[in-house]
Amino acid sequence: MVHHFENAGPPARFHQEELRILEKALRRILRANDLQSRALARVIGLTAPQLVILKCIAALGEVTTTALSAQANLSPATVTTILDKLEERGIIQRYRSAQDRRVVHTRLTEKGIALLANAPEPLGESFVTRFAELTPERRRQIVNAVSSLADLMTQSEEKPDKTPLNG
Repeated sequence: MVHHFENAGPPARFHQEELRILEKALRRILRANDLQSRALARVIGLTAPQLVILKCIAALGEVTTTALSAQANLSPATVTTILDKLEERGIIQRYRSAQDRRVVHTRLTEKGIALLANAPEPLGESFVTRFAELTPERRRQIVNAVSSLADLMTQSEEKPDKTPLNG
């Protein structure tokens, strides 16, 4: 069956089979991500989103929740919930800015630094190994395709990441 949809540009035509294959591939990705997050929780006691937040804090240094939210591409409410759990466990510390008491910064504690140093890759070591074995051109193609797919699936009020990965 061929679908015809009107939008702001020229009409889009595609086969229903393309959507079925895409939906199936997305379910496989979501399942693999869920399984990897569970494996992370067993190995280091962190979920994938928690590990992503820790990596963002490590990369950005002492950082605000707003900056973390933008870097991790998670909602501020989700980041706050994750930070609450990490703070309860002594993995991060939050404190008010000396210059502006309304601003709250987050930093890793010694425990957080040690945990991050021993943490596996959020996507899984086997994925990282297989991905690294691809040619640089193929890796760029995959990154660009997945980024474009994420942009297509993002709500219209969100700004898509228009930064393609170039050589």
